[in-house]
Amino acid sequence: MSVNQPIKKVTTHVLHAMKQRGEKISMLTAYDYSMARILDAAGIDILLVGDSASNVMAGHETTLPITLDQMIYHAQSVVRAVVRSFVVVDLPFGSYQGNSKMALESTIRIMKETGGHAVKMEGGKEITDSIVRVLSAGVPVMGHLGLTPQSIYKFGTYSVRAKEDVEAQKLLEDAKHLEELGCFAIVLEKIPAQLAKQVTESVSIPVIGIGAGPNVDGQVLVSHDMLGITKDFHPRFLRRYLNLYDLIKDATERYIADVKTADFPNDQEQY
Repeated sequence: MSVNQPIKKVTTHVLHAMKQRGEKISMLTAYDYSMARILDAAGIDILLVGDSASNVMAGHETTLPITLDQMIYHAQSVVRAVVRSFVVVDLPFGSYQGNSKMALESTIRIMKETGGHAVKMEGGKEITDSIVRVLSAGVPVMGHLGLTPQSIYKFGTYSVRAKEDVEAQKLLEDAKHLEELGCFAIVLEKIPAQLAKQVTESVSIPVIGIGAGPNVDGQVLVSHDMLGITKDFHPRFLRRYLNLYDLIKDATERYIADVKTADFPNDQEQY
């Protein structure tokens, strides 16, 4: 398959083949039908129904409060919109850590009730039992290493992870461990670019970066950040492709003015 040949449906096999031939993988978050439909039509490879919905959709400070039921609701909405993209759903905090039976039950609910294609879990060797249990049920698992937002209170900060040798070595070992367990891909969040390059070259599965430099197999951003809907989030790794906050605010202000002055609706906008 050439780089430019259209893909009818993205699968784990397609993603693996993309890594093998050096084609970068594009990934964005989605939480609702309307946005997912646009992103899918644009040709995005992976849509992540992220627990970041806790922040951008519900207004929480962290990802911790979002529930499994809420994640299922968002995932159902996204899957209804998708024709081409591969849909990955985050297992939320408290639905898999330290309890492989709960991890499997949570995953089965997601897969049966949403029609999603895979789940994502944060962590390395410490969540081995949960990963193995889910994989044994035939569900693809995406790993997530580096800055793991569900562990924010352990870290105490959203700063760059794995800058020290000991943590960097653990991350490298965890990545290889996730590959050996059978994960189909790994997200690396906010780690030094050189370490991300080393991880990417050491495993045969796709590595998707966010704040992990260019030498990975693909990139992911939160769609609300990339489109400029969020306004107060300015990490170094974020490139804003639009400023929708100001565009939507301006359109709303013009609508309000037209309503107040009875300019809307005009003669052509009534029956």
